[in-house]
Amino acid sequence: MTRLLESYAAGRWYAASAEGHPLLDAATGEEVARISSAGLDLGAMAHHARTVGGPAIRELTFHERALLLKDLATHLTGLKDEFYELSLATGATRRDSMIDIDGGFGTMFSFSSKGRRELPNDTVVCDGDLEQLGRTGVFLGQHVYTSRPGVAVQINAFNFPVWGMLEKLAPAFIAGLPTIVKPASQTAYLTELVVRRIVESGILPEGSLQLLAGSAGDLLDHLGVQDSVAFTGSAHTAGILRQHPSVLHGGVSLQVEADSLNCSVLGPDITSSDPEWDLFVKGVVTEMTAKAGQKCTAIRRVIVPAAVADEMTDAIAARLAGITVGNPDDESVRMGPLASLGQREEVRKAVEALRASSDVVLGDPAATTGFAGDGERGAFMAPVLLRARAGAVEPHDVEPFGPVSTVMSYDSLDEAVALAARGKGSLAGSVVTHDPEVARTLVLGLAPWHGRILVLDRDDAPESTGHGSPLPMLVHGGPGRAGGGEELGGVRGVLHHMQRSAIQASPDMLTAITGRWTRGSQRHETSEHPFRHSLATLQVGDTIASEPRVISRADIDHFSEFTGDTFYAHTDPEAAAQNPLFGGIVAHGYLIVSMAAGLFVDPAPGPVLANFGVDNLRFLTPVKADDSIRVTLTVKQITPRSSADYGEVRWDALVTNQDDEPVATYDVLTLVAKEG
Repeated sequence: MTRLLESYAAGRWYAASAEGHPLLDAATGEEVARISSAGLDLGAMAHHARTVGGPAIRELTFHERALLLKDLATHLTGLKDEFYELSLATGATRRDSMIDIDGGFGTMFSFSSKGRRELPNDTVVCDGDLEQLGRTGVFLGQHVYTSRPGVAVQINAFNFPVWGMLEKLAPAFIAGLPTIVKPASQTAYLTELVVRRIVESGILPEGSLQLLAGSAGDLLDHLGVQDSVAFTGSAHTAGILRQHPSVLHGGVSLQVEADSLNCSVLGPDITSSDPEWDLFVKGVVTEMTAKAGQKCTAIRRVIVPAAVADEMTDAIAARLAGITVGNPDDESVRMGPLASLGQREEVRKAVEALRASSDVVLGDPAATTGFAGDGERGAFMAPVLLRARAGAVEPHDVEPFGPVSTVMSYDSLDEAVALAARGKGSLAGSVVTHDPEVARTLVLGLAPWHGRILVLDRDDAPESTGHGSPLPMLVHGGPGRAGGGEELGGVRGVLHHMQRSAIQASPDMLTAITGRWTRGSQRHETSEHPFRHSLATLQVGDTIASEPRVISRADIDHFSEFTGDTFYAHTDPEAAAQNPLFGGIVAHGYLIVSMAAGLFVDPAPGPVLANFGVDNLRFLTPVKADDSIRVTLTVKQITPRSSADYGEVRWDALVTNQDDEPVATYDVLTLVAKEG
């Protein structure tokens, strides 16, 4: 008997005593493994995640969590040949495996990078600006994100056994949540191998990741108000999950990525002589054949102008005719089998439903010959291209989760938008045009119905990742039929797992809570210039208040001549006097910022290594000739870099005039050594 897959639960590997259900190689029909979760204590898994995994993760800062993800992605990348070999059994070609395996590792690398660049080296995130709630500024509001003391459960589809797990794990881990993974049974053997290597590495804290191999059983019964479930799969199963008591009444957050009748629209400006024509054909064929069309973002509806519909249909069919289908172990094969014989049967049924209002142009879904492999034992199916008849309904309602697309035509852009909208919500759409007005009209029409839209033309094609590739920095999800969920999206995906709360407090209390200096809270003026302090001794609230400096008319004239900024408000007294905002000659804003730097900068070499930016610069009060300015510089936020011997310091800069009126406010960003 082949090996029974094991679950990793509560710190140990568990093998069910039951015989288990057989999992077959998609290409050969041979048994790869068996699967069962019989006897597994699912309540203990949830308890272990909350009491062991969660606390261990939340002891780490966002940067520390992100670095662990980088270490893990690096480690797994060194083992990918092993994963590629087993991936063949899922029906994946090498290109398919790259999308799944390398795509999963790349997603972890991306989240690691964005987590360290865009989140503080802390465990709390400030969201937006302060809100002044009182007249004098002693009562303020600040939105913050904090980690939930729960568990993130992911229930994944069969088509991406690696990426599907890692793209959900990465943001949840950075957000401070432990994860329980329940992969789809058909390809769970690949997920189990990756989890096994993760556990063996010891890189993640114990309890961060658990694996449920087999039925989810009563897992949702053990979840509560701080827990979440991310589901990828059919709308039917999503409907069952939505009705679960823990979701309806127990406060469990459910995120769904379900059916999606994605479309690609060809603009009316494109003819067969344009480069966009070939880009469109290639895009449709790629989405039909990558992973044998078993992608939630694959193009199911091909929407083209009526004038070129016949020509485009022929072009797509001609390109599809050159696709070799068979065992992915064969180097000549361009498209592998569907995940199982059962999946093939589902796709065949979908094609029959589509034929009620569409005609088959290419491909015989019932064929069992003509493949580079055994068509009886392997789940092979040739690509099927259909052409919708006038008034077709089924292409907008039936999702064939395989290498199947339907061509339909439109006579106006409004009709193209209406056809796309009949899909009732999709994950991804694409618009292929070189006309900016066409692009605007189609995108604004499609956007309410799509989570992501690719606008493809000759200019962005060299770097385009294609219609169906979810990217870690962009949101993945869609409205309506697509489930209404949202994943990825860089830091948005992290914050999605966290709780946003509005905190009302005094400036000093907000500084203590957030770890970021709040204007109005105490400053610590020290005898030694803050620029002489390394990160080891620098503290939030450390302040330098400069002496005043007069800005003369000669300073303004010199700056105008030196920089070439001769705007009339700085050079023409009569014209400046007519300006209702100034009433006379005023200093350049950047002259004020430059002089402010001269007032606070300590010139001697020291721990401050570089100034790398200015954020949120605002000019508030005009400075006229012979006015004076002074600057108060306060340490606002300290962010050590875990991978370097320096960190980032954000300083609050307040420039005031001789009447103590604010002239300018901004943040100064510096790199400061950790020691010395």
